[in-house]
Amino acid sequence: MLDSGRIRLDGSHLRCPDVVRVARHGAGVELNPDAVGRAERAYRLAREIGAKRAVYGRTTGVGANRHAVVDPDGADLHGLRLLRSHAAGTGEPYPDEVVRATLVIRLNQLAAAGSGVHPRLLRALEEALRVGAVPLVHSRGAIGTGDLTALAEIALTIAGQRPWRVGTLDPVPISPGDALGFISSNAATLAESVLLWHELRRLLHASHVIAALSYCALGGSPEAFSELVHAARPHPGTVRCAAEVRRILMPDGDPPPGRRLQDPFGLRAFPQVHGPALDAVDALERVLGIDLNAAAENPLIHIDEERVYHHGQFSTAYLALSLDSLRAAVHHVAELSVARLSDLVEPELTGLAPFLAVGPPSSSGIMILEYVAHDALGQLRHAASPVTLGTAVISRGLEDHASFATQAARSTAAAVSAYRTVLGCELLASVRALRLAGSPLPEAPVAEAFGLATQRLPMVEDDHPLSEEIALAERLLEEFADY
Repeated sequence: MLDSGRIRLDGSHLRCPDVVRVARHGAGVELNPDAVGRAERAYRLAREIGAKRAVYGRTTGVGANRHAVVDPDGADLHGLRLLRSHAAGTGEPYPDEVVRATLVIRLNQLAAAGSGVHPRLLRALEEALRVGAVPLVHSRGAIGTGDLTALAEIALTIAGQRPWRVGTLDPVPISPGDALGFISSNAATLAESVLLWHELRRLLHASHVIAALSYCALGGSPEAFSELVHAARPHPGTVRCAAEVRRILMPDGDPPPGRRLQDPFGLRAFPQVHGPALDAVDALERVLGIDLNAAAENPLIHIDEERVYHHGQFSTAYLALSLDSLRAAVHHVAELSVARLSDLVEPELTGLAPFLAVGPPSSSGIMILEYVAHDALGQLRHAASPVTLGTAVISRGLEDHASFATQAARSTAAAVSAYRTVLGCELLASVRALRLAGSPLPEAPVAEAFGLATQRLPMVEDDHPLSEEIALAERLLEEFADY
């Protein structure tokens, strides 16, 4: 849906949902005039200080060339040389929505007035977002210490040195000192991470509904979701998960007893396993919220102190570790989803035919869904491996640590895709079991969800190919996220 709203950028108040609105729904942006004024002050201060003392990347080279002094007579070309030498991105181009997210994040960071770049670069980013111009930006070339290749490509596109992928702008000159100030950011990795945060958050919300459908199909016990049970061990995510399941299943607070004294872990331990994932996605949002509004450029041009500070704010250890933690939590959640799928094809738990088959005893029903789900779970398990155990030593040994946050974001993208397939398989199984059982559902949101699923998912009793139905179930998850 097109978003006709506008988001004001001041370098302090950009939120993850705002980035999603711009990147995916076309919301507009508007620079706060005060932020432009502060950026102008930072630009002038950087020039003044650079005329008096060495400033990394402005009057010197970068990396191990930090002691190489830029010839004042060639300062005008120094920035362009730096951008050209760093525009070495490769691999697949980022999707347009990731590039738009990168543009709005970088614009907001520059509005925080720590970079010292010329204000016309802020106006150029604002204009690109206004008219829908999108640079061609390659996805490979960063290791969590700055998205140098991606941002160099964007800067050269703005300068008229590279073609636009979508639309166009009049070229904007690159001032001496602009180059490093513009590319000293992790905006592309943050952009991808914000969009993945949004997708995972919605999938985790949808999984409450999917688990509730399986609960009904399996005749689950409400005791595992009791408010009193979770008050006795009140981890925030666990308490929230149990409350969501109660809201979806038993709004009147008086549910019928379950079929068993104790349910399988897929139902009984759902809040305890799902809760950490809810907490992890909230923790990621907090990390992203800080970095979206950070003046993290190295060096920092501090306009209030009128000083330049050289530092290590380019490190994204917080982001990398947060993404690693979230993927590990999602893997546990997906394991329970696959466990519930196995429960749904077990006659002793459903009272239905093995594999929810209809027809001769040799019918396979939805047997193959377990294979598909375990394949996806295997992919998720591989993607959940922590990237933060690795590092790099580069630039002649000067730069001897890397967070690999960019790789953590890529692994998270693989995890999101796999988790979506796992949930789609469970959804197909739970809806089929409920259809075959014909048992009434409680007057609660779960019944509405089941009604929507029966409208969107075909009911073919005989053995048949399931690929199209898996795809339909995966798309349906987006709507379940709003229940």
